[in-house]
Amino acid sequence: MSAQTPRDLFARFQDNVLAGQAGLDEEMLAADVVVEMPFAPAGSRRVAGREEVVAMTRAGREALPIVFEEFQEVVIHESADPEVIIAEYQIVATMPGNSTQAHAAFVVVLRARDGRIAHWREYQDRTAIAEALA
Repeated sequence: MSAQTPRDLFARFQDNVLAGQAGLDEEMLAADVVVEMPFAPAGSRRVAGREEVVAMTRAGREALPIVFEEFQEVVIHESADPEVIIAEYQIVATMPGNSTQAHAAFVVVLRARDGRIAHWREYQDRTAIAEALA
């Protein structure tokens, strides 16, 4: 994989999600990547290491019974550090079985190093997600 910018990596994440795959794939992650989700349930707030992150994201995608349709209101903020971006977005998904559409807001702080994601901190609208899955 050629050197990817933080924006390139975020775009790849979007492509993966819309293709029905885990958002973060092995090729885009540094070996020592850290993924943090501060508002996730205890025990799943921090995952470290490429293999562990890939396993978590694949399992999460397989367990989530929804079809992601599109990203909306995407705003990417550059930071003073060229390795870091902050991405705000809403994702729209359809619930299988009843075709109900739902959306949830996210904020991601992405740090790239040598063209790969070294750190991913994700803030999710957990209430909207829980309501959509109920």
